[in-house]
Amino acid sequence: MKRTWISNVVQSVPPSGIRRFFDLANQLPDAISLGVGEPDFVTPWHIREACIHALETGYTSYTTNQGLPELRHEIANAFHRDYSMDYDPDDEILVTTGVSEGIDLVVRSILNRGDEVIIAEPCYVSYKPTVVFAGGSPVTVAAKLEDEFRVTADRIQEKITEKTRAIMINYPNNPTGATMGKKDLEEIADVAIDHDLLIISDEIYDKLTYDGKHTCFSSLNGMKENTIVFNGFSKSHAMTGLRIGYALGNSEIISAMTKIHQYTMLCSPITSQMAAIDALRNGDVEMEKMVREYDRRRHLIISGLNKIGLDCFCGKGAFYVFPSIASTGMTSEEFAERLLLEKGVAVVPGDVFGDSGAGFLRCSYAASRADIKEALRRMEEFLASIQHTVQYNVA
Repeated sequence: MKRTWISNVVQSVPPSGIRRFFDLANQLPDAISLGVGEPDFVTPWHIREACIHALETGYTSYTTNQGLPELRHEIANAFHRDYSMDYDPDDEILVTTGVSEGIDLVVRSILNRGDEVIIAEPCYVSYKPTVVFAGGSPVTVAAKLEDEFRVTADRIQEKITEKTRAIMINYPNNPTGATMGKKDLEEIADVAIDHDLLIISDEIYDKLTYDGKHTCFSSLNGMKENTIVFNGFSKSHAMTGLRIGYALGNSEIISAMTKIHQYTMLCSPITSQMAAIDALRNGDVEMEKMVREYDRRRHLIISGLNKIGLDCFCGKGAFYVFPSIASTGMTSEEFAERLLLEKGVAVVPGDVFGDSGAGFLRCSYAASRADIKEALRRMEEFLASIQHTVQYNVA
């Protein structure tokens, strides 16, 4: 009998549902992708130039495990400016290889086997597997359409047990585009304080907030010591391939995260760190231009989806919409697969983001307005063909 080399834990976790549809779309020459959450903008030139200059001047070595001191100081300055938060760059900030690595580091730092992490769902596909890989148990709490996909403190409270260690939230949210107001967050903070729980707050889309003002979770009264905030440059500065993120939090947890980071990743790429310094010092103008364009696309795709008959919640952040396909009678996966194969439009089934995403699709508007308009036209044709088939079968 042939030995099975792969662990039971790894075997239990399915591959990313997002990548499946991305790979299928790549095989179709005329496909329009509204699937992968990646800016269609090229990284601004001055940031790319910072990478080039770093290489030309010989910046090719390791950095300190925590990241370049200059970058950590710039991150601290940015959070003081944006949120009136003071973080010590020496022991309260860690530069990571993207936010995904940071999330992995924090759950491995805080979890013992069997500990539970409450995760607001629909959620980014890596959250639950990351908890599983760390030996923990993800416990999901649904954010519902009737609440504009805001997770509520009452629902979180219902899920807390003696094994609960942390609450993981993401706002503005991937995949729904929803965000949280200050009052919503304060109610969750009260629950966390009452039960002495850590908040893991993924705020990578904070700059992509279109209506109202983003509230950083750690800025809430009494929450700095009990919150690990994650952010980065992938979305706001179109730097996905440079893989640069960061974590801010109390020195004890940041130190534990750094310990794992130094044995696995050592440090984030130095050229990416140099680029991030430039992004923080000089990147606001280009970032604001991109955000304004995303907002125009947001209105275009939401109005278009509603017009063709797919009810669509108006998200206030990120670059995703989450339309309902309940009216079609199809599952999310069936709809997405047929839409791709029959009309060449790639979207992501909502249930890859958790059971509460069933009956929805994630569509990214990190695509040109021309592509969005063409995708909407093809989707309208697809819906008409479904309706025609239904009428034919009934007759």
